[in-house]
Amino acid sequence: MLNEYDNPTGAQLLTVEEIAALLSVHVSWVYGRLRKRSRDRLPAYRLGKYWRFRAEEVFAWVQRHSDGQQAV
Repeated sequence: MLNEYDNPTGAQLLTVEEIAALLSVHVSWVYGRLRKRSRDRLPAYRLGKYWRFRAEEVFAWVQRHSDGQQAV
């Protein structure tokens, strides 16, 4: 039986700070990739005033941008 903390997909949601640490970038870089005017936004979910990420989606985003192009 699932309790309120179980995640049926197994995908943990990460914070802005955790994603910044995972990518070895500053938190402001992550926020910059979340702005509406950013060309290619990081995949993220807005929960109220908080942003959350799935690591596998962020890694796929990085992979798409690692083919010689710079992520802007």
